[in-house]
This record gives sequence, structure tokens and C-alpha cells, in this order.
Amino acid sequence: MRCGGPDIHSCQTTVTKREQKETVPAQAIAQASSEDLPVNREYQALTKARHADSREADLTAKKQGLWSPGTGALAGPTADLWALKLLIAASGLAGLGYEIVWTRQLALALGTEMMAVLGAIAGFFGGLALGAFVLDGRIRRAANPHHIYAVLEVVIGGWGLCAIWLLPASARALAPLLGIAPSPVLLWSASFLLPTLVLLPATVAMGGTLTALERMMSAARGPHPVSAGVYGANTAGAVAGTLLATFILIPAFGLSTTLLCLAAVNAGCALAALRLGRSLQVEARERDERRHAVADFRLTGTLFATGLLGIAFEVLVVRLAAQMMQDTVYSFACLLAAYLLGTAMGGMIWQRVGPIVALGRTGLISSTALVCLGTALTTPLLTGFADRAASFGVAGELGIALVLFLLPSMAMGALFGQLMQDVRDIKGSVGWAVGINSLGAAIAPLVAAQLLIPAFGSWKALVLVALGYLVLLQPHRAALRWAAVPALLGTAMLWLPAPDLIKLPPGGKLLALREGPMVTASVVDDASGTRYLEVNGHFRMGGTSSVRSDFRQAMLPLLLHPAPRNALFLGVGTGATVLGAAQMPNLDVQAVELSPEVVALLPWFDHPASKQDRPPIAIADARRFIVADERRYDVIVADLFHPALDGSGALYTVEHFEAVKRRLATEGVFCQWLPLYQLDAPSLRAIVRSFLAIFPEGSAWLNHYSVRTPMLALIGSRAPRPVDPESLAARFSEGTLRPLIQPLGFDQPIDLLGQYVAGAKALASFAGPGPRNTDDFPFVTFDARSNVHALSAPPWQLLSTVITEAKTDAAELLSPSRRGPWDHRLDAYWRARNRFIQAGAALTGEPRGAALIAVAAPGLLASIHASAEFEPAYAPLMSMASALLASDRQAAERLLQAIDEAAPSRHDARDLLSREFVR
Repeated sequence: MRCGGPDIHSCQTTVTKREQKETVPAQAIAQASSEDLPVNREYQALTKARHADSREADLTAKKQGLWSPGTGALAGPTADLWALKLLIAASGLAGLGYEIVWTRQLALALGTEMMAVLGAIAGFFGGLALGAFVLDGRIRRAANPHHIYAVLEVVIGGWGLCAIWLLPASARALAPLLGIAPSPVLLWSASFLLPTLVLLPATVAMGGTLTALERMMSAARGPHPVSAGVYGANTAGAVAGTLLATFILIPAFGLSTTLLCLAAVNAGCALAALRLGRSLQVEARERDERRHAVADFRLTGTLFATGLLGIAFEVLVVRLAAQMMQDTVYSFACLLAAYLLGTAMGGMIWQRVGPIVALGRTGLISSTALVCLGTALTTPLLTGFADRAASFGVAGELGIALVLFLLPSMAMGALFGQLMQDVRDIKGSVGWAVGINSLGAAIAPLVAAQLLIPAFGSWKALVLVALGYLVLLQPHRAALRWAAVPALLGTAMLWLPAPDLIKLPPGGKLLALREGPMVTASVVDDASGTRYLEVNGHFRMGGTSSVRSDFRQAMLPLLLHPAPRNALFLGVGTGATVLGAAQMPNLDVQAVELSPEVVALLPWFDHPASKQDRPPIAIADARRFIVADERRYDVIVADLFHPALDGSGALYTVEHFEAVKRRLATEGVFCQWLPLYQLDAPSLRAIVRSFLAIFPEGSAWLNHYSVRTPMLALIGSRAPRPVDPESLAARFSEGTLRPLIQPLGFDQPIDLLGQYVAGAKALASFAGPGPRNTDDFPFVTFDARSNVHALSAPPWQLLSTVITEAKTDAAELLSPSRRGPWDHRLDAYWRARNRFIQAGAALTGEPRGAALIAVAAPGLLASIHASAEFEPAYAPLMSMASALLASDRQAAERLLQAIDEAAPSRHDARDLLSREFVR
């Protein structure tokens, strides 16, 4: 222990008296257990023993002038005591930082399916539990726990540096062994074994740090209970680690450099521990561990159950919060920080008030159940405030997270702090408590995701978890009184129907709902009869109004390949893009979709005109599928992945593009669709730079010319070649293909070539210098806040930037031998296209009828004046003129004359004029 003052003999006397009292708490618990007393009486016996021990030591210190008022510590080492608290927090900071980085590295290779995530979490907690058990005895008996702690921090930091290359390399080697569709058991087992084995030295060392820190603090504070406070301070550091890693380190430096920073924190902790340890005089001793078997079993069972229930509660609340928050990397960081903050506050507050407030284990358990039920009651009420909170960005999401998590996690922190102290009083250290609790935490995500959610749904599962705390109470009258209110409340909540968190549009209705461990997918009909697919209550994944656009998404890359025989689609949405590709004759289509809930709802979007059955869909992570698959494809099409969604940014990385290129056949074509209406400019430029790093001859194309949902396709191939208009014309005239593509607007080659935006040189100039999006530097993932803000910007803003800054040049599209007859036509068409887009962007509001014609016609006329072949403008103008014939013939005549003057080479307007207005 750390003693102050000049009289060393006085310190030794104080230590001796404390050692004489060490067995009292254990004896008190054993006595209480043997008499089968209620928990409150057991707790009171333990508290009296602690108070008697503390008072005697404090009186001795006061007589010798060593007491420091207000701190409960000896007077001399106040500065060292605060330094020790900072050390405890720094240890938690590094630990959570490692967990965040390692979790991201594992997800990149193992996949983001629920079983892969669950396996990785279980492996991490399993290592912590093993370390807590294995190191407990050694730390408990050590005369210098600071030496052991310093070694543990060095091991964590050293192995953290090794993991910079070891973890990604091991994960990449494992993915092909799993195959494209591993069984859930195999996927979970592999995901569990990888972090368990590769990270074992680090996680085992982490499992022992809290035990060592608790012994160091106990030596500094004397007989005063410190377990809850140490746990709270360590968790407070974890809060800082969550925010620091997510908001500062990884966005600024990437994963590897973040690991270097965390290793530096470990080194600092080791040096600080050695410095502080010089003043700690800790006697090595064996504890009197004789105790009643029932008490030990009950305490062990409570520790295990609280670990399971606490993490299950976290998983379920995060699952429900996904339907209210933006579901970005920052959303999860806010939820995790709120959970940890409450846990830290609970531990530190209980450290101070626990000896005063005689709640005991019974009161803490019942209070935890009650506040967890409060969160379940609050969740449906928050859905109405979610959109308003989102306008405040991260602050709004943090506010929602605090409402959901703060009180329940405070109760959990106090309860675990109390249980830790009970174990410490019995065994002399807290390692057993940490190990048992970590074992419960390891299986909690599996129980929540694979048992509770499928059986009961997220909300009712949350109620059941809250009621699960009441099962830990002893069957005594006093315990029943504590449990009455939460038991009655929880029973009523289970009896009532689960609240509906899906927000329906005015006049809309919910047609179908699938709730799973990963997402909640729903089919919604709005007032106009448009049906759409929604994920987590606010992410639209397509619908019946976008079928034509979806079919065009499939046709663009398929038409750019000379003769595709097979195609792979990464991401399915409503299935329209895959179904559109399946219409192409002699084409074998395969698709990959991450969410089984989405696949289950695809029958709601079967297209009545389809002549083909839906192609086979593999439910798997797209990144791992590409790495594990051994086939080669003529065409690979990647869907519109919302860049802000946590995990989607990994589908735009250099490493993923490189893996896709390896799956392409010799003349294979890869198409990556980008939702310009969900991207900000920095993310778009980073994606383009990453794409060009693998496909240096890549190009950019538009899907259509809509300013509401503009889409950009990045096209790359293994063997770049110029586009041949003559070959395209031959394909367009094929009897089996023409009926399929003509209704989509592909009547002649210029309809396709007109979608071309830029070649490799123009794209490189547009992207400019800057970071690439890589696995180690996930720029797009951590640009999520800007991509969320992009949703509130005009959807055509980024499209306008692209067509303005990226120079469209026929020299990058066509071979020199084909350019002559096409240069002028294409240049005119592209100018018409850009004017069309600018005219659409200039429209304000939602004009209808004559008002729409009045404001839209000038821009459309300017477009066909640039190119009479620009059908997207010519066809709407003719439709407007035909509509005016029934209501305002003079206006119709003026419009037809304007059309004829703007595009004299076309006869449609002139013919209609001659028929309707005979002179």
C-alpha cells in the first residue's frame, strides 16, 4: 500500500491492523449464507464489517495526522492517488480502442452476417474471461501487482502492433476456406476461433488488467471498498476510448496508425504503473476462502446472468435504435458511449453511496429490472422525435442514446460494482468476477440475436431481458416486495401487443414485415399505390415506381460487354435489377444479398411482365463472397450501397475493387453504381480515386437523366477497349434483344453512348489528389456525417458538380477509326443532356399541368436545339403538346411550332401540326 508521512513504523502498524481484519467480510458472507438470511441482511452484515474495518484504520490515521479530509485516503499520496485513477481510465481507453479497431478489421474479411459478428464478439469476450481466470491467482498473491500490470500492458501493446498485419492476413486466409455459403455453425465457429487464437495474448492480458488495477487501488486506499470505483473509472476511460477512436483517430489516421497510438497509451500505462508502484507496499497473502457453497454458487450465477442480461439488453436496444437513428458508424459510437457512460457513472456513484444506501443486491437487481422496462416503454415514444433529433447531427443521436441507455446502464454498473466487491471480499481479488461476467457477456449476443429476436421480436425480447433480472432474486418476502412493481409492469407489457415502430406515410399501409437479428424489412404502400421496400424504418431500397430505372441499371453494363454469358449482382434491393438482367437471353445470373429479411420480401415485387423466374440469390456478405468464390464472371454489377450506412463503405475500397477484378473473365466488365443523391463530393472523389487505382482505364456513365435520384456508374474491365458503335448497332438490332431494351429507351447506339460522362483522364482530374478509400483508411465510412448531410441537400447538387467538372471527350470513348462520324453527334448529344439536367435542377416545387409545361418547355427546347436526337427531351415535349390539344389548342400550336423550329430534322411536330391545324 501507499503510506505517507515520515513515520514508517506508523504505516506498518496500520497495515498490520488492517490485515487482522481482512477475513471479516468473508466470514460475514459465509455466516449470512449459512443462516439463509435475506439478501438485505447479508449485505448489512458485510457493510458493518467493512465500516468497522474502515473506521478503525481511519482513527489510527487521524491520530497520526495522516488523514486527508474528503478523499477517504491517506494524506501523503493524494497526487499519486489521482495519477492512479487516471491510469485506470487510460487502461480502459486503450482497451475499448482496440476492440473498435479489431472489430472493424474482422468484419472486413469474415463478413458482416450476424453469425460472423456474433462469433467475433464471443471470441473477444472469451479471451477476456480466460485472462481473468488464469491471472487471478497470480495477481492476488503478488507482492507487486504493479509489475504484473506493467507486463500486461506491454503484452497488449506489443501484440496490438503485431495485429496490424497478423489479423488482416489471417482473416484473408480464412475467407476462402469458409467458401461462398458456409453453414451458420461453421461461420460462427470460424469467426469465434480467429479472434480467439490470433488475439489471445492481448485479450488474455486485458482480462487481467482490471484485477491488477483493483489491487493497486486497494493498496492505495487501505480497507475502503474500491472495486466499484475502479470499475467505474476504467469504464469512463472506455467512453473516452470509444469517442476518441471513432471521432478522431481512425478518421484522421486510419486503423493501423490508431493501433500505434493505442500501443503508445499501453506503454505510458506500463511506465506509470512502475512509477506509482514504487510507493505501494502490498503484502502478498492468501485469502481465507472458506465459504458456504450456496453463497458461492449464488454469487457466481448472478455474475454470469448479469453479464448475459446486460449485453443482451445492449444488443436489443441497439437493434431498436437502428429504426430511429441514421445507422452510421457514429450512431453506434453514440450508443456504445452512452451505455459505457452510464455503466461508469453507476460504478463510481455506487462506490460513494453504496455503504450509505442499504439497497443490497435485492434492491439493485429490482431497480435494474425497473429502469430497463422504462427504456422499453420509452422506445416507441422516441420514434416521433427521431427525425427532429437527426437535424442536430451527432448531438441529437447522442441525446437519443442517453435516453435509451443512461439509467439502465447506471443500474447495471452499480450492480456489477457491488458484485465485484463481494467477490473481492471473499477471494481477495476481482478476477473471478470479471471472468464469470465475461462468459455471460460472450454468449449474450448469440442468445439475443438467434433466440430472443426471432421468437419474440426485439421489443418484447427487451421486456423479457428486463424481467430476467428478477429471476436472480432470492425467494424471500422482502425480495418479493422489491420485485412486485417491475414484475407487474413487465407482465402487462408482455400482454399488450408490441408497438409498431414503422412510420407510414399519410394514407399508406404496411403490407409485410420481417424482423430479424440484422434488420427490420418492411413493404409499404403509399397513398398513390406505389409500393416500396424499406429497411429499418427509413432506408428505401427501391419500389414499383423505379422498375424501369432498375432494369436500366442491369442493361448498361450488360450492353457494354460484347457477349455476356454470366453475371453476378452484389446487392438485390427489390430484385428488379436482377430480374431485369434475367430477361436477357442466354445469360446465367447469380445474386448476393446480405439480409435474409430482404430476400423474404422479394415476392412482393415480382414484375408481372417478367418472363423469367427470379435468379438464385445467395445470402452472404458480398466482400467475403467475392474473395471465396472461384468462378469468373463476364459482368459483375454492384448495387447502390448507401455510403453512410455502417459497413457499406467497405464495398467501395481499393481492396474490394481488386478482389472483384480477380473474379472478372478476360473481357469482363465491372459496374459500380453510386447514389449521387446520398453522397458528398469528398466521398465521391475518394471512391473514384480508389476505383481508378484498380481500373486505371475506368469510365463514368449515367443511368438516366433524373435530377431526383441521379446515379453514376463506374465501369472498369480487365482488358479495356474502346466502344465500337457499329457493334452496338448490330446488338441493338438483334431480334431477341431489341424487344427487351427498346422499352427502356435503348433504341439506337447513341441512346447508350449519350450516358457516357468521363473517361479515365477526366475522372482522375475530377477526383484530384487526396486519400483513397482503403481497408486501413476507411474514408467513406468515417465521412458518414457529411453523407448524411448530403441527404438534405438538393439531390442534383453532386450531379451538377460532376457534369460541370468532368470533361466528356469522345477521344476517351471511341477508337480513332470510329470517331469521325460520331464526334459531332456525341458532342451535341452531351450538350443537350447537360442542358436537360440543368433545366430539371432549375424547376422548383411540384408544378403540374399547364404550369409544368410553362416552366419546363424552355429548357427542353434548348436541349433539342442542341441535339434533335436527344429523345429524353423530345418525347416529353411531344407529350406536352398532345395534352394541350385538349385544353388549349393555341398553346399547343405554339409549342409544336417551337419544337419544329428547335429540331427541324425531325418531322413528328411538323406532321402533328399539319394534321391538327390545317391552313
